[in-house]
Amino acid sequence: MDKYKCLCGYEYDPAVGDPEHGIEPGTPFEKLPDDWTCPICGLTKDNFSKE
Repeated sequence: MDKYKCLCGYEYDPAVGDPEHGIEPGTPFEKLPDDWTCPICGLTKDNFSKE
């Protein structure tokens, strides 16, 4: 699974997920809810680029 990086530098790693915000490990970026935002800066998914 690919990692995605936010403009602020935060990297979403599917192997880790975002458990603090209800995203289980193993969740691919494409399967994140549409309203999910960067846990650091709050930007939306369209501000992330594939690593």
